[in-house]
Amino acid sequence: MDFLEIAHARQSCRAYDESKMVEQEKLIRVMEAARLAPSACNAQPYYFTVCQGEMAHQVAAATQGMGMNKFATQAPVIIVVSEAAYNKTAAMGARVKANDYRSIDIGIAVAYLTAEAATQGLSTCILGWLDDSKIRKLCNLNTSVRLVIAMGYAKEDDQLRNKKRKDLEKLVQYL
Repeated sequence: MDFLEIAHARQSCRAYDESKMVEQEKLIRVMEAARLAPSACNAQPYYFTVCQGEMAHQVAAATQGMGMNKFATQAPVIIVVSEAAYNKTAAMGARVKANDYRSIDIGIAVAYLTAEAATQGLSTCILGWLDDSKIRKLCNLNTSVRLVIAMGYAKEDDQLRNKKRKDLEKLVQYL
């Protein structure tokens, strides 16, 4: 698949096949893609906690407040994305420019991770609705949890949906 094919094929999955586990070699490739993502000053200010089995179910439950993300407990893998410290150069740049490079870098790493998951035939859903303190306790983390990614194989009847996106002309200006 070329990248545009991946972009067209990747969608937020909300129906996972609980009987199919994610193979370790595919999980390693997905995490390697995240590791290779660019970041400001190569700081990589994030940490990934890969949860499987009962731990995946417990973390998924911590994303289900107010009836949200009920499907997440179907996913055999839950990846918790938490903050890590900047290196000195990125920390200085963030202060001087008043820019949160950590959020940008986490977004890029998660984009790489989910794109590679798609090439491996895996489905993902990026979850921002979560109980930070509960997940920190479950995963023994001392920094903020920014995102949770549900990952696994989609159920066979989970069809590719048409993407609803703004027209290119509303997003791009050529000068």
